[in-house]
Amino acid sequence: MTDFSGFGLPSALSGNLARMGYTTPTPIQVQALPPALLGKDVLGSAQTGTGKTAAFGIPLAVKLLSNPRGSALVLTPTRELAAQVMTVLKDILEGSGIKTALLIGGESMGGQFAQLKARPRLIIGTPGRINDHLERGTLMLNDTSFLVLDETDRMLDMGFSQQLDKIFRFLPRVRQTLMFSATFPPNIVSISQKYLTDPVRIQAGEESKPATNIAHSVIHTESANKYTTLLKELTNREGSIIVFVKTKHGAERLAIRLSKERFSADAIHGNLKQNKRDRVISDFRNQKHRIMVATDIAARGLDIPHIAHVINYDLPQAAEDYIHRIGRTARAGAQGEAISLIAPEDAGKWREIERLMNPHSKTPQPPHGGGSFKSGNKRRSHWRSQRNASSGHAGNTRRIAG
Repeated sequence: MTDFSGFGLPSALSGNLARMGYTTPTPIQVQALPPALLGKDVLGSAQTGTGKTAAFGIPLAVKLLSNPRGSALVLTPTRELAAQVMTVLKDILEGSGIKTALLIGGESMGGQFAQLKARPRLIIGTPGRINDHLERGTLMLNDTSFLVLDETDRMLDMGFSQQLDKIFRFLPRVRQTLMFSATFPPNIVSISQKYLTDPVRIQAGEESKPATNIAHSVIHTESANKYTTLLKELTNREGSIIVFVKTKHGAERLAIRLSKERFSADAIHGNLKQNKRDRVISDFRNQKHRIMVATDIAARGLDIPHIAHVINYDLPQAAEDYIHRIGRTARAGAQGEAISLIAPEDAGKWREIERLMNPHSKTPQPPHGGGSFKSGNKRRSHWRSQRNASSGHAGNTRRIAG
């Protein structure tokens, strides 16, 4: 399908999509929209940045617009993702008069009480805050006919399993449920069997695979030389950059060090209050800061088109999080690059990432290629997109055979 006209959407909704620049449906939208618009449950997976929000947002909007009663609930693992989904869905519903409520931690309960008193028909939030309102009796879900679980694997990783169970007890048994994520490990499939009814299983692209328009580079270095190597990479690159680190304090310290080096940088991590998080993201989105140093709090859902590079200063604890981190670049078909700084002690983690990226390889290579690590020695991984195999940086570059 080459445009959205074939889905039989309401004219007002079609006009909003055109205004938003939605012209050609993405693969996940082509697969998800027909069954979702027919009222079927959907279990969908796709690479990050491929249009999942619209894949569930369009049928959600049709549901609300076609029936003056009933509400929709969207659950996300993080506050930032919830706020971003709200922005997209408000644009899709522009001019409909449908009231909304954003229920996330770190925001005033009083302000959320006011939103709920206005009888919103679209509620977006994180499991913890949704449960707070359910327990207080300020949120009723008895008329919720449309439920979305976004980034479900991340919700389980963050320990929200029991909170999800509690939320489901407040939901009507008869409803439409859409479950989306970048990956679907066995525990997600198990949850889907528990809460979805005869779901249509869809998949756009390979699971556990990054978008093909991301170039992947590896730089071997010693831990003591990581900072110097990072400075070289930041100096030699143009455009907005996210630098991922493993700890909250590490993010804060690195952003301060970079600022002292006259780089325009700020940090985002879980210790920041919500208004500070919002300001950091807003400043980065508006290009007030070129560099954002982040923990994995920013690894999912952050949709900023101008991010050109993702640098893994520290590798993620879980191999799957590598996919989500690098998915912050190359959004909506743009080109991007992911750079990983690998010290000797990172060898085990990198092997796990390479196994995830290329599970069918019979001879996975260790990240150091069997030799010693050298500062600045760069190579490209064997699962890198061939059409993006550009060099342009100093260092010994080679590609591993797959």
